[in-house]
Amino acid sequence: MSSPNTARQTGDEHDHTAEKAGGDPHAHGGVFGSNTEVIFAVSSGVALALGFGLEKLAPGVPGWLPLGLYLVAYGFGGFFTVREAFENLRNKRFEIDTLMLVAAAGAAALGAWAEGALLLFLFSIGHALENYAMGRAKRAIEALADLAPRTAHVRRGDQVVELPVEEVEVGDTVVVRPNERLPADGFVVVGTTSINQAPVTGESMPVDKQPVRDATAARAQAAQINSASIVFAGTINGAGSIEIETTRKSSDTTLAKVVRMVSEAETQKSPTQRFTDRFERIFVPVVLGLAFVLLFAWVVVDEPFRDSFYRAMAVLVAASPCALAIATPSAVLSGVARAARAGVLIKGGAPLENLGSLNAIAFDKTGTLTEGRPRITDIVPVGGASETDLLMTAVAVERLSDHPLAEAIARDGSERLGGETIAPASDLKSLTGKGVTAQLDGATVLIGKPEMFGADGVAPLGQEAEAAVKRLREDGRTLMVVRQGERDLGVIGLLDTPRAAAGTTLEALRALGVSRMIMISGDHQKAAQAIADQVGLSEAWGDLMPEDKVEAIKRLRAEGKIAMVGDGVNDAPAMATATVGIAMGAAGSDVALETADVALMSDDLAQLPFAVGLSRGTRRIILQNLIVSLGVVAFLVPATILGLGIGPAVAMHEGSTLLVVFNALRLLGYRDPARSNGSQDGVARVST
Repeated sequence: MSSPNTARQTGDEHDHTAEKAGGDPHAHGGVFGSNTEVIFAVSSGVALALGFGLEKLAPGVPGWLPLGLYLVAYGFGGFFTVREAFENLRNKRFEIDTLMLVAAAGAAALGAWAEGALLLFLFSIGHALENYAMGRAKRAIEALADLAPRTAHVRRGDQVVELPVEEVEVGDTVVVRPNERLPADGFVVVGTTSINQAPVTGESMPVDKQPVRDATAARAQAAQINSASIVFAGTINGAGSIEIETTRKSSDTTLAKVVRMVSEAETQKSPTQRFTDRFERIFVPVVLGLAFVLLFAWVVVDEPFRDSFYRAMAVLVAASPCALAIATPSAVLSGVARAARAGVLIKGGAPLENLGSLNAIAFDKTGTLTEGRPRITDIVPVGGASETDLLMTAVAVERLSDHPLAEAIARDGSERLGGETIAPASDLKSLTGKGVTAQLDGATVLIGKPEMFGADGVAPLGQEAEAAVKRLREDGRTLMVVRQGERDLGVIGLLDTPRAAAGTTLEALRALGVSRMIMISGDHQKAAQAIADQVGLSEAWGDLMPEDKVEAIKRLRAEGKIAMVGDGVNDAPAMATATVGIAMGAAGSDVALETADVALMSDDLAQLPFAVGLSRGTRRIILQNLIVSLGVVAFLVPATILGLGIGPAVAMHEGSTLLVVFNALRLLGYRDPARSNGSQDGVARVST
């Protein structure tokens, strides 16, 4: 059986119809809808039982009647198998369905109609049960698309009208009543509330939301909107009534992108699946060759041709690697679906497997191990400049930037200046990994790391500024030097705060077997080491430009599998270089969603041990499935050669296929052992 790749397509997320992403060849509909295959399989079994009963228990019945019932059993049992076999052959694929048909036809040629009908009945009922079981995993993914409501209450002038979500435009004002699901991504403009974001980010506790201070500024600089004002489609409003301004159409919401990417992830093959695919391409012809050789066993062994032919057909059934074909895809599908339910987007089988075999994890500092909200701790004016001059210049320029350090200077500097009028700066230009330049009062202002000065044609710092830099570095501060024209105005020291969950997250990762964890940062080595000491990391690499981070990841990757955890924007090159790139706080971030192999939708570092643990559970289940599937083939092939019949062989064959599928479905119940009992899923941890 080929792997199922069913998915929910979300070009229009709200049509609420299940479509196929990978064209699952085993999803059979028909005159009885989605239950057609089950009904056909049961009908085959009923006809088989009636025919067998008449043949054995009513000897006076005409011979054509049991034969007719066996033919009916053949028709119902083989209907979908024949259709698949022809489709595979038309696409130049020779797969397991074809082997089953050959075996059933062989049984009919020998006059063993009952055994042939039994083979097709067991194969079809196994197929139907497999599809039913796999449907559970598929529905877990499809349920994501059903989270967003079909209609929205949109303000039109003084009226509030109910519209299909497809008709909601960017910039519309949507009214969300208490306990309603949000129909669109946007930002709050009226009202306060708490919102359950678990459907998108996996956060177990509701998040407080408040209006933006300036809607016009929010529209102009969406990247700078505070997370306390950003909302997502599919999340659940609390007790407060709010109004939001939409920032995306229904087909482009964060939820829509997650569903689309999870659907695409099903089709991305893991290393194990690629191996089993190659194995099957070699194994199936070998099976056919073995069956052909066994057809002539009567030449060597003193037995009739009928017995040799029957044995060859039994070997075809026994050696068909159905369970092997489904072993890895079923586990990957279940693992990806379970991760998505918890707010972790894993883009396919390769990152899902690789996460569980990491040798090391590298963390960006700012916004990953720290809150990403540094505070001004030191203001050191130099060259006769006053503290007010230094702050007014820095705030004027940094207001134009969306970097976390710039935001901290603009925010804290404005508070320290009180009601001072600050002249506007213009022409901001970013010097990647170094700082910024802008125009203020007719002069060029440079703000950036001390290393920026004295390199690439920039004049070095004066003695007074150098002394301030040296002193503040000893205290582990992150430094920004401000220069206007040819004059150094001073140095601003900032300090970031480690995340509360950083220490416990690192401990959980060590418990999972991740032996080496490194913090890499563009900050000065002492500043990086100060944070590393607080969160419990022994390795901290500072003074790294973006290209240096890439080289650092390359060195680590040469030693084994390495993950890079960052924000998905500044760290994109390093994340792309790592074995697995992991983006923090990816909800609402197009760059993070597109760049990362794994996206932690919430800004919660504690999701990382869950993802690694789930990956390890997936790897264990894949291994178990491979042992079962290969073990059954290894047992059945010699057993059928030695005389085991087609009926018992197909029963064990289909039983092993169902076993690996149901084993894989246990991943849907996986729960991170490090999490409290308050998980939003309320599911028990899978034992692996």
